[in-house]
Amino acid sequence: MQVAVLVDDGVEDLEYWVTVMRLQEAGAEVTSVGTTRDEVTGKHGLRAHADALAGDIDATEVEALVIPGGWAPDKLRRSQEVTDLVRAVHDAGKPVGIICHGGLVAISAGIVAAGSPVTGSLGIKDDLENAGGRWVDEAAFSDGNLVWGRVVDDIPSFNRHLIALFTDHKTQHMQRVSPGG
Repeated sequence: MQVAVLVDDGVEDLEYWVTVMRLQEAGAEVTSVGTTRDEVTGKHGLRAHADALAGDIDATEVEALVIPGGWAPDKLRRSQEVTDLVRAVHDAGKPVGIICHGGLVAISAGIVAAGSPVTGSLGIKDDLENAGGRWVDEAAFSDGNLVWGRVVDDIPSFNRHLIALFTDHKTQHMQRVSPGG
């Protein structure tokens, strides 16, 4: 499975790195996607880089997307290429994982549906509600093709939901394209 994970300066290190590693353990091919190919520094000092720029990614080739939190989402949400990619992946019905401040990108991409359950860092609760979401104070949950996670402490639950949704989505996709399926 080809999974795009957004990255930029200030990304929450654990939400990025632990999720990337869990996805790889589950057999995903992970591509880090950003607005620059320069080395970026996470919120707590770990370094990363984008394998590809958001504007260079064809959403039809991405099977899922993850938006980690930290401070990076505030920058990423200002990129038209990033919000276009997030919207295209979401609108194609593919899984999108959103944790912590990642909801800021979801808001700017216009994928927070009115009345839909949302969670994230308490610091963006008002933003998510003002975008039409219905706040749910849970560690992590799935809603359609979205997986929402609250904060860094909730990474284990968030990643369990991600892997389950990604696996289910891949299984359904394989059944649709297999002969006689």
